[in-house]
Amino acid sequence: MTTADEYETGEVVRPFIVSGGRTSPVTGELRLETLVSAPPSALTAPLGFERHRIVELCQYPRSVAELAALLPTPLGVARVLVADLAAERYVRVHQDGPENPSVALLERIRDGLLRL
Repeated sequence: MTTADEYETGEVVRPFIVSGGRTSPVTGELRLETLVSAPPSALTAPLGFERHRIVELCQYPRSVAELAALLPTPLGVARVLVADLAAERYVRVHQDGPENPSVALLERIRDGLLRL
């Protein structure tokens, strides 16, 4: 969320500028739950602010949705940045589980949510 003070000081950077005007990754879609991690060596890479922040946050595996919330940027921008970092090998995108989860898995998830 942008405050009036940020507008006055010029600290606001529009999301489309951060992602180079792109709203979706060049190499396919990243799912919300896709986990991303970064090796410690990527912390010294010459990256821009948002991209460096993603590398910092990914020292422990994080989901794409979590990264978008922590940056904070729109989900589409986070997807573009993560995909670019993955293409440049600064982060690792962990393969998603099966496309069609088993009924047993879905039931366990449902039961866990009901217990909350």
